[in-house]
Amino acid sequence: MVAAIDRKLLRDLFNLRGQVITIALVCACGIASYASVLGTYESLLYARDAYYERQRFADVFAYLKRAPDALLARIQDIPGVSLAYGRILQPVKVPIEGLTEPAQGQAISLPATGEPPLNGVHLVEGRLPETGREDEALLLEAFAKAHKLRPGDHIPVVLNGVLRSFRITGIAMSPEYVFSVPPGEMLADPLRFAVLWLNQEVLAAAYQMEGAFNDVLVKLQPGASESAVIVELNALLDPHGCMGAYGRDKQLSHNVVKSELGSLKAMAKVLPVIFLAVAAFLVNVVLSRLVQLQRQQIAVLKAVGYRDRDIGLHYLKLVSVILLIGALLGLAFGVWIGRYFTDLYIKFFAFPDLRYISDPGVLGTALLVSVVTAVIGALASARTVMRLPPAEAMRPEAPAIYRRALSEVLKLQALFGDSARMVLRELERRPLRTLLSALGIAFSVALLVSGRFMFDSIDLLMNVVFEGAQREDVIVVFSEAVPERAMREIGHLPGVLRVEGLRVVPVRVRFGHRTRDVQLMGYGDRAQLRRVMDDRGRVYLPPREGVMLSSELAKVLNVGLGQRVRVELLEGERQKSELAVTGIVDDLIAMFGHMRLDNLNRLMREQSRVSMAALSVDPRRYGELRDALTDRPAVLGISRREHLIEQFKRQTADQMHVFTFIVTAFASIIAIGVVYNNARVSLSMRSRDLASLRVLGFRRGEISAVLLGELALEVLLGLPPGMLIGKLLAIGMMSGIDTEQYRFPVVISAQTYAYAAVVTLGAALVSALLVRRKLDKLDLIAVLKTRE
Repeated sequence: MVAAIDRKLLRDLFNLRGQVITIALVCACGIASYASVLGTYESLLYARDAYYERQRFADVFAYLKRAPDALLARIQDIPGVSLAYGRILQPVKVPIEGLTEPAQGQAISLPATGEPPLNGVHLVEGRLPETGREDEALLLEAFAKAHKLRPGDHIPVVLNGVLRSFRITGIAMSPEYVFSVPPGEMLADPLRFAVLWLNQEVLAAAYQMEGAFNDVLVKLQPGASESAVIVELNALLDPHGCMGAYGRDKQLSHNVVKSELGSLKAMAKVLPVIFLAVAAFLVNVVLSRLVQLQRQQIAVLKAVGYRDRDIGLHYLKLVSVILLIGALLGLAFGVWIGRYFTDLYIKFFAFPDLRYISDPGVLGTALLVSVVTAVIGALASARTVMRLPPAEAMRPEAPAIYRRALSEVLKLQALFGDSARMVLRELERRPLRTLLSALGIAFSVALLVSGRFMFDSIDLLMNVVFEGAQREDVIVVFSEAVPERAMREIGHLPGVLRVEGLRVVPVRVRFGHRTRDVQLMGYGDRAQLRRVMDDRGRVYLPPREGVMLSSELAKVLNVGLGQRVRVELLEGERQKSELAVTGIVDDLIAMFGHMRLDNLNRLMREQSRVSMAALSVDPRRYGELRDALTDRPAVLGISRREHLIEQFKRQTADQMHVFTFIVTAFASIIAIGVVYNNARVSLSMRSRDLASLRVLGFRRGEISAVLLGELALEVLLGLPPGMLIGKLLAIGMMSGIDTEQYRFPVVISAQTYAYAAVVTLGAALVSALLVRRKLDKLDLIAVLKTRE
């Protein structure tokens, strides 16, 4: 049998159904954001860690020119090293049909027997190449999918200038190519980047590497110092042309995954807090007003024998039902969004078992947080109920103590009509409620701003990088540095309008005890196609003396203008020099040192040489130019700026549009929840006043202006702080991104602010229309009745 007080609970829920629905939806958004984002984070983290462990992903990596296999025993003896594995890794060209330019690739040696002891391959289908077979290869799954290649198909590969055909025996994945990026680039391109695993004897014979290796992988012992092992490893490998050993954090594929995990974790901390804080506020507002309206009912309940605890528990039950509805909706919606997000990541990250995991711990935490939210929001009202004496509750609530409002003191009331004066007076007499309502609206605006600002940041990044800094139509990468006179030859190829040579040298920059391995870029005197540009679009000329550093590199090294850094060249004769830092630039991609080409050539003790050529070309003759460049053995790769821009947009568009849509929907729910609940509470509390105004001759539009005018001012008050909070949220979200690869500037355009304002105002208008319907149906006789 249902108790009388429980029947009252059901009746209250029905009477408050509009407010119940909006509060439950706000709570659902908080739980859904927590469950989806943190669930996606946990799923991605689990897939990564399990994959790395299963395939024995290395902890330290080093690429060098050539070292004898006997050196591996000395590497194995370094304190902290558990296992060292040497292999051959060479850049190759893959002139596959259907591409306008040959694909770039990497050929990796497989041991004579079994799988590699480190960085093992995960077979998706097929088998490993048989020992002794010189025409068999294993192919990376991403490239195979992009070109619809299967085991049994053949693939052309240029090994050391010789075109060969290999039969694909299997399709594989690898932990070092979860995010498959061509060397020296930032964007994954499965269509134009291949990885092939060949028998060791094939690569050794093609590159004269018998009994030698040029790439070493190291697994550390538990608790070993990575930095100490890297120091020892560099000391051993430097005489053999080592480009600088580095830890897993600097491995490009892992770094991208780690950065994405950081972004997800940052969002999981921020978004749910906003939604649940707003839900707690709404619960407090609705319940406190409900207690005031039901004072006489509370008195009767106490008079007939209900204990204070039972009545307080009744109101907690009311809140618990609302939050339970929100929790169930939020968990269901959160799991759905989490699965959708995880499916998006499958397009970018090649994990063999990536799927959304509904972690009971995450779901349980979401429920616990919702309960805590309910308690926080309801506690003050429940305490008021329990302390209210029956005799006092039978009397109407004491009228507020009225005093002259600030607008009256300043004699501003004469500037407004009757409705506007009533609006101002009500807002000034309840400043805390007005402030909290405006804050709820501000959070809605902030979410919209933070959910859409990435479009602005990406637009600025693309404009600075592709329109300002990298203005060439085509970039040509050479397999090794060539004399600068080769630029004159390229300049005479068909379609070439302008050519500029660039020298790129790997270096180790040291300042005090801090070091970082980066690339040193050398620019010609009159460079126009490839320039140094900061995040504001300002062009910097390479200094006549010394070196200009990326601001991120200067921050890592803790070095300032005028100080001297020690630069160790990791190519050629590996000279060590001291250079003055004569410039620092806030660029947006990676970390570089910038010099004049002639100064870098002198530093290398070489005649004028270049590593890349930047070309401005006539698009009508690009086909002729491509054919001419492809036939040159020294050309390792050809990239078109147009393709890079398309790839960049494709990589970011799907996630950004989905995320923006979801955040917009969630933010609209917050705006509707705050405005609608405030309006309903105000209508309940002031129904007698509004009805009196109607009796006195005020029209419906005028009394609507009184009620809805308050809401409109609260919305307008919430817009400016919401935009500021949105920018702070954007900065917080960017804190999880590894700034050594990309530095997305937190730039928010006027269009984004306008978008946030329009969506918020639209949501508020919908709420206002719903409340206006209630106002039009106001029963004047029932409202004006007073119980004596």
